[in-house]
Amino acid sequence: MQSQRQRSEGRPRAGWMVMGERGRHSALDVCRVLAVFLSLFPSVSLQCKILKCNSDFWASTSNTGPEEEFCTALRAYNSCVRRTARTCRGDLAYHSAQHGIEDLMSQHNCSKEGPTSQPRARTPLPPLPPPLPPDNQERSDGPEVCHYERSLMRNAAPPNFTHCGFFGDPHLRTFGDDFQTCKVEGAWPLIHNKYLSVQVTNTPVVQGSSATATSKLTIIFKNFQECVDQKMYHAETDELPAAFADGSKNGGERHGANALRVVEKVPGQHVEIQARYIGTTIVVRQVGRYLTFAVRMPEEVVNSVEEDDNQDLYLCLHGCPANQRINFKNVRAHNVDRTRGFTYQSAKAKCKERLPVEDLYFQSCVFDLLSSGDINFTMAAYYALEDVKMLHSNSKRYHIFDKDIFTRNAAPGKQGKDAPSLFFLVPFLLWIGL
Repeated sequence: MQSQRQRSEGRPRAGWMVMGERGRHSALDVCRVLAVFLSLFPSVSLQCKILKCNSDFWASTSNTGPEEEFCTALRAYNSCVRRTARTCRGDLAYHSAQHGIEDLMSQHNCSKEGPTSQPRARTPLPPLPPPLPPDNQERSDGPEVCHYERSLMRNAAPPNFTHCGFFGDPHLRTFGDDFQTCKVEGAWPLIHNKYLSVQVTNTPVVQGSSATATSKLTIIFKNFQECVDQKMYHAETDELPAAFADGSKNGGERHGANALRVVEKVPGQHVEIQARYIGTTIVVRQVGRYLTFAVRMPEEVVNSVEEDDNQDLYLCLHGCPANQRINFKNVRAHNVDRTRGFTYQSAKAKCKERLPVEDLYFQSCVFDLLSSGDINFTMAAYYALEDVKMLHSNSKRYHIFDKDIFTRNAAPGKQGKDAPSLFFLVPFLLWIGL
């Protein structure tokens, strides 16, 4: 018991609460418990508007000039966050924003007392800094360790990149190219290793159906040497921010902005997170009312797990538990429910418009239309395949075909950790040091 507690004090745990190093242990324990209950009852924070505060702060500081203007914007940000306390107290982004504000006020010597809005007459703004170079150009700033591929140039063999995708109703493509359709309602972990953690929250698509889709996504990038500070990215339906939860767009200016950054491709629809220090690219989209996730990651990073972590719980690595998988065959056999607008043949015709190759992405599109009737799932499957073409390292593996698709998804595998309650229990016991 004592050794486990000492180990937890020496390095960050797998918990979801982002608490700065200055956080007191008692507050940290309380927030961890709140995070567990929030995962169990995700509807608690549906009214939380913390992301609006984050977006407003970033918009107000994108062109600020003197330090006084930044401090004024920061006080307005603090006021906005405090007004959300009642509805956001159990929200991860709320607690991250609180600590981010404290750090920024300390770094810029801002007083908590003072104006929260700018006067009408403003001094001319200084010229904007030069834009970041395109992704295919190298930058000289920052240490070599903060650029994964550059740091491996001495090795004869290039890194082996892998891909994981999560989209639709929902469908999972694991790092091992296994394709599954799952229920996984509630909060589930997609990725967890020494560098980052990804968690999704899935909600039912229609009443009376076992199909769910992703309505929330949280990504935590952990502190890494001199490259990045700990950062959290949080998105949910109709809130796809172009910045991290603390309002920043990179992993810390003093380390070189190119090591970790958020790039908005299409406002409110498509965001890309580039983590060069671990050779990882993440794509988050909102299609219709739901989110999709895709990642390109080196095998070395995928397998960089803590010794005491139970990796059977993480979907991108081991797939969905056997009792959470959905049998395509049963859905096809009972597709006569016309109340959702599609028969098997009409769903195939609609999916054919965007997905001419009848691979598993095509099959997932058909399944989604039959189970939900939501035409937006056609585009979710289309963009998932487009992300594969952008992120997967093997062009011969873009399309996956499986002649036994309708039985394979129901077959039990090594994913024997079936009960979702185990996922919530294990991190909680680790947090409290049991």
